[in-house]
Formats: sequence, C-alpha cells, structure tokens
Amino acid sequence: MTDIDAFLATLPTDLWIGGHQAPAAGGSRFPVYDPATGKVLVEVADADPADGAQVLTIAAATQPAWAATAPRRRAEILHRAWELVTARRHDFALLMTLEMGKPLPDSYAEVGYGGEFLRWFAEEAVRINGRYTPSPSGNGRILVTKQPVGPTLAITPWNFPLAMGTRKIGPALAAGCTVVVKPASETPLTMLFLGQIFAEAGLPPGVLSILPTSRSAQLTDPMLADPRLRKLTFTGSTAVGKHLLARAATSVLRTSMELGGNAPFVVFADADIDVAVEGAMAAKMRNTGQACTAANRFHVDNAVRAEFTARLTERMRGLAIGPGHLDGVQVGPLITDKQRHSVDELVIDAVTKGAVVTTGGACADGDGYFYAPTVLNDVSADARILREEVFGPVAAITGFDDEDQGIAAANNTEYGLAAYIYTRDLHRALRVSEAIEAGMVGVNRGLISDVAAPFGGIKESGLGREAGIEGIEEYLDTKYIALQ
Repeated sequence: MTDIDAFLATLPTDLWIGGHQAPAAGGSRFPVYDPATGKVLVEVADADPADGAQVLTIAAATQPAWAATAPRRRAEILHRAWELVTARRHDFALLMTLEMGKPLPDSYAEVGYGGEFLRWFAEEAVRINGRYTPSPSGNGRILVTKQPVGPTLAITPWNFPLAMGTRKIGPALAAGCTVVVKPASETPLTMLFLGQIFAEAGLPPGVLSILPTSRSAQLTDPMLADPRLRKLTFTGSTAVGKHLLARAATSVLRTSMELGGNAPFVVFADADIDVAVEGAMAAKMRNTGQACTAANRFHVDNAVRAEFTARLTERMRGLAIGPGHLDGVQVGPLITDKQRHSVDELVIDAVTKGAVVTTGGACADGDGYFYAPTVLNDVSADARILREEVFGPVAAITGFDDEDQGIAAANNTEYGLAAYIYTRDLHRALRVSEAIEAGMVGVNRGLISDVAAPFGGIKESGLGREAGIEGIEEYLDTKYIALQ
C-alpha cells in the first residue's frame, strides 16, 4: 500500500504558470478535502484576478508561436503526454480516488479514458483540413482554411478530474490554441499533476496554465471580459453555464457548454432483463452516480417493472461501500456533505410523495460523505427527483403502459444530454432513438462515452460537441479566402 502522506508530498500544489509552479499573487491557499474522511489532504495555491491577468498575457504572447508549430510536432507532444499518463496511471488513479472519492477501479478506468483523448487528438492534429474549389459562378476560386481560435479558458468539473480536462486540453492543443484551465476547487490536484506531465512531454512553457481557486467568479469574470480571451469551454451545472454564457455574450466569446443531465433509462417489455439490469448498474453507479450521463429516471414498462425492480434492488443492496482506495469497495463517498444532504432531500421528498424504498434511502453511518445505494419504486410524477439531477447512487423507478407513454416520460425534462433504451426490437430501437430528445442515446448499453464519438447534449444540456472528429472543430475558426 502506498504511503499516502508521502505520495501527497510529491505533488505540485502551486499554480502552474509558464511551465512551472508559482505561488498565487496574493499568497493565499485553500484546503482540498478527502471526501471519505472529511479531513484535509493538502492546501493548494488560491488564484486571484491578478493571476488570471498574468496567464492571459502569457497565453496571448505564446499563441502565435504555438499556432505556427507544425501539426506533427503538436501531435508528438500530445502522444508523449498520453504515454506519460499511461505510465503514471497508478499515481493518477490513487490521486483521483483521494480527492474525489471514486473507487480505485473507477479511477483506473478514468485514467484509460482520459488518456485516450490525448492520443485521439494527437492523431487529429495532423488531419485539420480545408478545401479549394472553383466558384459556381466562374468568377474566382474559393479557398477555405481552418485556424486556431486562440487563447482558451477551460473550466472543468470535480467528478472526472482527469478526463474532463484532457477532453478539452487535447483538442485545443491539437488545434493550436493556448489553454488556461480552471479546475474545480474540490479536485485541483489531478490537473496540477497533469500540468507537470505536459512539461515532461515537451510542451513549451506558457502554452498551458492551470489556476486552481476557491473564488471562481472573482477569477473568471475578468478573464471573460478580457478581449485577449477567444474561447470558453465549460463542463458543469446548467445554472453556472447560464451565468457564464451571459458573461461571454458581452464580448460574443466563442463557447462550448457541456451542462447538466437528467438521463432517462427506458425499459420496454420485450427487453432482456438481464442485460437491462447490468446496464442499469453501469449507467447508475459509475462514479457513485456522480456523472452527467448517469441514469436518473428509470421508466419501466409495467409488464416487467416488478421483476426489474426486484433484481436491481438485489444488485444495489449487495454493493460494498467504503473509502475508494480499499480493496473490494464498489461505492465511494459523495463529493461533499452538502451534496450528500442534497441527495437525501430528494429521496425524502420522493418518499413523502408516495415512493417506496426497496433498499437504502439514507445517509450511511461513519466518517465521510457516504450515501447508501438506493432504489425507489412507484415514484410520483411530481417528485423532485424526476425533475432534478440527483448526482448520487439513487435509482428512481416509474412505470408506463405503451411506447408513446415511455417516450413522453423520457422527454419530460428541460435537459437533453444522454438517454438509455432497452428493447430486443431493432425497429423500436431506431424509432425510439429518433424520438428521444437527447444528444446521445445508448441502446442496450449502459456506458456510452467513447473518445471517437461526439459527446454533448441539446436543450438545457449544452452547446457544441466534445470528442470524436467533431471535437477539434470547437477550437477552430473557419476562414474563407476569395481568389480571382
């Protein structure tokens, strides 16, 4: 077993500016907590507006040289970073488990997933294409080229401390953009460690800066108003996304928004229940339910609802809860005590309105921010848990009687990120997938994220797409040159 205190002592805890660590301009620091114990892990530098102004100056000054760097060279740096992340996977996994709480198997899975964005966009860096065609009028030629947007601010969430960073940093660097990352205050250590990895990979100083802070709006609002910033990419709640969009609108800043979700999990009567239960466990319990793509509302045909509920309850009841770094743990803590109480409030509201608890339904005893894996059946249509993103290990089950009812229930939300459907009928699978209002639909599978596929939502779940061949386009401007 790794000596955790000795491991933490090796990590960077200052700001990452100009390719090296630096204290915050104001000298302040803030604590990072272990959600499994509620105790402080370390303290990190607390960036303020002066630091934001400094890194924008560096990013703007470095931008021309990085944009002019050969795509092959940019690709080689990204590929080397992927190799280093893979080589240090044990350190990354333990670090994420300590600061975020997820079980080690989930952390190892994230290292693989997060690292793949660096490899994927290393390959995309050399495939940025334009076009050259004669004008249909015959009066000239059309040349279309792609150029990097420019200095980018990436604001990342706490639930996937590595992957949500690499999914933004990878395409931005591949496109030729300099990047400033503002990681979540709950989980800044993983991103600071990644900054060190990029320096080892040969990334020129100033191309990537990392500014942890406990005062997000104080840091980012002046940056969003600075004309040197050309792009904002954000993953987080819809409420914060709306605030950032309003700020970005004042300067018509290019934006990408991956916001909240309220994913439906629709099980039709002809579904393979074994497959549906396995998919439910994956879609619900990955990351202890703290994922924007997590299944939130389980709409199950009444013909199979009793069987599905009983079998899901049995699986959820058997999960092992505890600190994520311990062997055999399947469910870690929630990120904060505030989040745990938010989950508990949604469960209490549902029960008050008639829901039946078949397992769990309460905060777990002991230190840390643990919540028992929970299944609720007969959830009322007016329960808050059907409208609000639960972000915890709670499956809320309701019934329906026909396909149209199932589709209507799935679409009864302002969100539209992910959805899951289970059926053995191919025609129904395609018909329902087309009718579901979501940017991503999983058919008979509970994990849908793929580095080669576009990730993103519709409605209040966001704007733009990350990953896939579409992901790099978010960091490129299209320029038309008219030739005689």
